Amino acid sequence: MEADPSPQQFRNLMIEEEPGLQEVLTCVFGIQRHEARTYELLLDNPGSTVEELAEKLDRDRSNVNRSLSTLREKELAKRERRLLDGGGHIYQYNPTPLSESRMLMHDTLDAWAAYVHERIDEFGE
Repeated sequence: MEADPSPQQFRNLMIEEEPGLQEVLTCVFGIQRHEARTYELLLDNPGSTVEELAEKLDRDRSNVNRSLSTLREKELAKRERRLLDGGGHIYQYNPTPLSESRMLMHDTLDAWAAYVHERIDEFGE
């Protein structure tokens, strides 16, 4: 797993008095705030389509599509194809359950910390 947190984002997170889910997601996964908002909306609206999410987020469908691609890449969302009765299909998106996302956050931070520890150990060699 790639260690995503940037030092600046990590510093910003540390000075937050009580960082919320969006702040932690943006720091740990290196995602944008609008992508974190999309994930939070998916938590409350599993099985949503791009169109439904775009309407609730008041964002363009293409932007929501990019956010969902990023969330899928970071393993924070899954896409399922649903066949329509009249033919064709639509994609519905589901969030990775928060319990699993918490584990991903821990794993990502642990990988980042291990990378920093390795760098520290290399100094002076």
